[in-house]
Amino acid sequence: MAEGGYRTLKAGAQAEGEFVDRKSRFIAQLVHVEGEAGAAEHLAAVRSLHHDARHNVPAWILADGTERCSDDGEPSRTAGMPALDVLRGAGLADVSCVVTRYFGGTLLGPGGLVRAYAAAVQEAVRAAEEQGQLVEMCLVTRVIADIPYALHDRVRHLAESSGGRIQSSLFAEDVQLTIAFRAGEEAPFVAAMRELAAGEELCRVCPPAFAEL
Repeated sequence: MAEGGYRTLKAGAQAEGEFVDRKSRFIAQLVHVEGEAGAAEHLAAVRSLHHDARHNVPAWILADGTERCSDDGEPSRTAGMPALDVLRGAGLADVSCVVTRYFGGTLLGPGGLVRAYAAAVQEAVRAAEEQGQLVEMCLVTRVIADIPYALHDRVRHLAESSGGRIQSSLFAEDVQLTIAFRAGEEAPFVAAMRELAAGEELCRVCPPAFAEL
């Protein structure tokens, strides 16, 4: 995935979109998934729900760049690829979309199928946006600071003024703060902490990972 980040559905959310052309119904079901197993489970669930449909066309993209699609019996590149292209164009990842088609009795031709499958997925993406189900994921670096109680307020202020977000606070013998920064923006805070502690290292910097900031 691009280093700038991506969008995904909130965990547990599902968005649906429908497109009708000459009595053929195309129903797109879009969900968040964590991996290939999740995409397979989503496809199995949709096939079970719509077992009487002629086609259940899957398309999914993961944050590591893995992507798959299938035409599920439709003419080659008229179903799965158009659905996948919409997901790509929307900047989505860690998502699975299955488009169910109920045949209306009229052949739509390759061009009609491409438009219909793409339109159904576009409707599902639009529904997810309107319902506030999409979240922005970016490359985040977490910094864990172990500090004495006397520095707690000062360090919190320093973290927030440096662009960090306090994710958790653990109060024990000392205070442990977990602070999230956009990757690359943590360095000034870490340097300021080193200066504050007269050269002592109070921070542990975790490897960057995609997360909601």
